[in-house]
Amino acid sequence: MQQIFTQARQAGRNLLTEYEAKQVLTAYGIPTVPTEIAHTVEEAIAIADRMGYPVVVKLLSEVITHKSDVGGVQLNLSNADAVAAAFNLIRTNVKAWEAKHPDVFLGVTVQPMFRAQGYELILGSSIDAQFGPVILFGTGGQLVEIFQDRSLALPPLNSTLARRMMERTRIYQALLGVRGNRPVDMTALAQLLVRFSQLVVEQNEITEIDINPLLASADHLIALDARIVLRSEHEAPTKLAIRPYPSQYMSCFTLKNDLHTTIRPIRAEDEPLLVSFHQRLSEESVYMRYAHMMNLQHRIAHDRLTRICFIDYDREMVLVADHKDSATGEHQLLGVGRLTRFHNSDSAEFAMIIADRFQKQGLGTELLRRLVTIARSEGISQIEAYMLPTNGAMRKICERLDFNFAQKSENGMLKAVLNIGAN
Repeated sequence: MQQIFTQARQAGRNLLTEYEAKQVLTAYGIPTVPTEIAHTVEEAIAIADRMGYPVVVKLLSEVITHKSDVGGVQLNLSNADAVAAAFNLIRTNVKAWEAKHPDVFLGVTVQPMFRAQGYELILGSSIDAQFGPVILFGTGGQLVEIFQDRSLALPPLNSTLARRMMERTRIYQALLGVRGNRPVDMTALAQLLVRFSQLVVEQNEITEIDINPLLASADHLIALDARIVLRSEHEAPTKLAIRPYPSQYMSCFTLKNDLHTTIRPIRAEDEPLLVSFHQRLSEESVYMRYAHMMNLQHRIAHDRLTRICFIDYDREMVLVADHKDSATGEHQLLGVGRLTRFHNSDSAEFAMIIADRFQKQGLGTELLRRLVTIARSEGISQIEAYMLPTNGAMRKICERLDFNFAQKSENGMLKAVLNIGAN
């Protein structure tokens, strides 16, 4: 992919061709219609013969952004004569541009005519001066500006946020199936939005990207056309408004009982796993964690768990120990550790709770050790924690990692402090 960007910059251009843009989409698992380049009429006919008719012929240009506006798209070509005529017509239609841009016409692309019935969507991203990259989803096609049916969201997206984004558009109800039409696979469409979001997050050289149309039907999700604009070399990369998922803090850990887990930052979709986790906690574990009794319905309330799962990774970090049953494929959370940075400070507070069955297996010590490592890499210089004086297990974990305990307790709680800079 970087090779595509480098070649474009070496040629002195920021606009990728449609062919190059589709290569970028393909790298992120976004289906595209097969596309080949033809520089001559003879090449276009040979490609069309090999693909099978009917075909679509489009302008290949590094200058013109919207091909249909200049007659650069010819559809439903059923034979070689039609392909030749389309090639020559497109060549003629862009003649007026050649005075300012001699290289406006680089040939054409040839694609199969995709006859599947479906809905034309648009999926894109551009840079907002205040928020950075913003993702757009809605009704696409040639009348996209007329319908103005769109919703906006900030990357990165997960499957839940992608679904909420789709729900804010008028076309959403049609995608669910109307008048006898089968519904679009909304789970697959949401995952496509997530992959597109990942592209936007990771490829910060891109300032604009559009998939229009994205054809969605019960059988297909496929990008029929794509456009990508790169930032100028002198422009600095734009910072995301929301920090992406910190996958660098994900790794495996084996408990003393040889149970394998993955310790990772929490995700928005972990809410059902947290509900199950709290259902397995004993009253003693709950009391030791919160210093008072908290009933189950309060602990698993949606509003509360939403705040725990949807977090700002710049302000706090929540690690979960995730075990996957090899027989059933089901996931189970064994423990949760939280590190919360104080506002406008380089200090943070940690808290932790381990499921009863998995206590005394080294998991609590490992979670805290990783939170300390994360704190150090995030520029936090001091960590503190508060615990009941009777919480001997948590005290031992803190002592193993060289926390110091205040001589006096606060509000009946023991205070443990670790100065990271002194280590």
